Amino acid sequence: MKQFVIAIVTAFVLWFLMFSPITACKVNFWVMMTLSALSLIVLSLCFGRSLIVGNLRFSWKDISIGIGSAAVLWGVFWLGNYFSNLLFDFADGQVQSVYAMKNGGNQWLIAMALLLVIGPAEEIFWHGFVQKRLSEKIKTPWVIAVTSLIYSAVHLPSFNFMLIMAALVCGLFWSTIYYYNRNLLTVIISHALWDVAIFVLFPIS
Repeated sequence: MKQFVIAIVTAFVLWFLMFSPITACKVNFWVMMTLSALSLIVLSLCFGRSLIVGNLRFSWKDISIGIGSAAVLWGVFWLGNYFSNLLFDFADGQVQSVYAMKNGGNQWLIAMALLLVIGPAEEIFWHGFVQKRLSEKIKTPWVIAVTSLIYSAVHLPSFNFMLIMAALVCGLFWSTIYYYNRNLLTVIISHALWDVAIFVLFPIS
């Protein structure tokens, strides 16, 4: 449990540095995000290597689920963005502030970082390590909700409602897939492809 707490606190600190209005302006977001992702991989391998390796399997079926689920989630966000703009005056501005993080950056480098480092690292940490470790204590689907709430909570320092809700939706989506699919490769593919689609190839706003 001590290792688990250290890992979660580390994630909170890293996300605070990236998203808090106090510190975000002082760091390069994509450099910080990439370094944070690498840190999460190191923590995951140090504290839960057996949990991760034991849940990585190559399967064409699971690869197909990963690709298809990424497309489904993009569609969910497109609809969510449409209806959010109808309901909330602040929605578009908050979404635009998230997209502003990539302004001035090399789009191909950002895409490669998302595809090869950031997306895979987040899944290895949040589901390969955090969710798997929580499932040792929580034997029911409630582990999906707990994992997702923690993942959403690390985004609270941004004070961006749309970003926090986006994290919650993503957390629930990938946590559910991992809970029933049991293959980390599936959610790694889903997360990495969705990241590139939503941020670089097919932005929703």
